[in-house]
Amino acid sequence: MIPSGAVSRLAFLDELLVELEAVGRRRMPRVITRRDGAYVWVGGAKLLNVSSNDYLGLSTHPALVEAATAALEEHGVGAGASRLITGNVALCEELEHALASFHGAPAARLFNSGYAANTGIIPVLVGKDDVVFSDELNHASIIDGCRLSRARTVVYRHNDLGHLADLLAEHRGRRRLVVTESLFSMDGDLSPLGQLREMTAAAGAILMVDDAHAVGAVGDGRGLGWAAEADVVVGTLGKAFGTAGAYVLGASSLIEVLWNRARTLVFSTGLPVPGLAASVAAVRLVGSPEGALLRQRLERHRRLLGAGSHIVPLVVGDDRRAMDAMNHLMEDGLLVQAIRPPTVPVGTSRLRLSLSAALSDEDALVVDAAVRRLVAGGWVVPRGTSR
Repeated sequence: MIPSGAVSRLAFLDELLVELEAVGRRRMPRVITRRDGAYVWVGGAKLLNVSSNDYLGLSTHPALVEAATAALEEHGVGAGASRLITGNVALCEELEHALASFHGAPAARLFNSGYAANTGIIPVLVGKDDVVFSDELNHASIIDGCRLSRARTVVYRHNDLGHLADLLAEHRGRRRLVVTESLFSMDGDLSPLGQLREMTAAAGAILMVDDAHAVGAVGDGRGLGWAAEADVVVGTLGKAFGTAGAYVLGASSLIEVLWNRARTLVFSTGLPVPGLAASVAAVRLVGSPEGALLRQRLERHRRLLGAGSHIVPLVVGDDRRAMDAMNHLMEDGLLVQAIRPPTVPVGTSRLRLSLSAALSDEDALVVDAAVRRLVAGGWVVPRGTSR
């Protein structure tokens, strides 16, 4: 029963929803009733899914399903507690060792999500007497991690190393942290990690790389951050690995300190046991010849669309027009999500295509044809302009 007077006290929420609707920014999730490879069913309609982060199509792979089923039958569902209480099941340790070995890193520590990893690790690395330098297009989880750290946050222009160099020269602190994504989630472009590594080393700053959209999907599957000798790397299991959760790679001392300082780790129930088993299977598969073949197929799709990565942004500009373009594609049988502020800057609302190895070559041709129709129809804004 709603308390007397509660409706009037919360009336501002109804007003907020009206405001969001008026500017085309009210978000509501769609319901997926069935999945089959690259296809999903929404409201009875079968749609080619070009919005998923399941870059290698592993979320329904038989090896992962089999591992999860076996763990479910043997261990049940939940961890039962946080890992520092009784939730540190053996599969947690097995997965962390597998991830560290896969990347060639000293150690790894699991988190429940990429958001939990970024908001957990940044406050461990820096505090109120420190400075963090953050790329202006970094993910919301990085932005929130910077805020939670209470460090002075200095934002540098996207991938602008000259601007970063000026800011490093200007801002001093007890410790300094430079944080960037390796493959940016909304624009699909790459950070110049080699140059960043040299710059941060010369400045005596820590380099942290969020490798979420690269691990499993780029190069040999081990991502870009650890290969570029970043001090700290955050990876995710919820994208190319096809499961759920995230992890931090780093020195053994850092990984041990997380038990004592990373609040999003310490105060969270451990990941579900079947998911842990599926993740172990996924790490093995991504590093196998089959994983290499899946990455080759993903690369083939990327080249067909002439894209810089498997993330393909089609900037529309106006929020409502982006929604119209999304609905236009749905009528053609494609599910491509419209992305609006505050996820992207105002005036850059877009359709964000996420390519996947789950797409067949024929599917990729369908996507390419749809993109060409959008461009020809004037839906897409050329780079450097706005609408």
